[in-house]
Amino acid sequence: MLSHKAKYALKALLYLAEQDENHISKTIEIAEGANIPKKFLEQILLDLKRGRFVSSKQGKFGGYYMIKSKNDITLAEIHRLFDGAIALLPCASLNFYEPCSDCKTEEECTLRHGLMIIRDETLKAMQGITIASLVKK
Repeated sequence: MLSHKAKYALKALLYLAEQDENHISKTIEIAEGANIPKKFLEQILLDLKRGRFVSSKQGKFGGYYMIKSKNDITLAEIHRLFDGAIALLPCASLNFYEPCSDCKTEEECTLRHGLMIIRDETLKAMQGITIASLVKK
């Protein structure tokens, strides 16, 4: 399941993606427009900024805006940023791999092989869904 942070990050990105290209959105505007608690949104926007999805402008007319194209931001990227691995076990993960301590060998572990198939299918689906594909028409 997606964490609340990942869900709110996606909602914030969807809100920003629906704005005019040069629009800079204030935090309160995003919170109200995307129905996200402002308390959580500020940290989420900082995480998105560190991940180079959004940037900010300071000052009276400041706020947040997207720097990565809505066509290029996938659910997989946001999931990994906020929730970590897509795989169900660390031994089946591409980016967060760790061997299991209770398996004799990974080659003989049928559970790992099954979970790698699930990871691959889930990753394929998540990489195929972009912010642009989710934006309301």
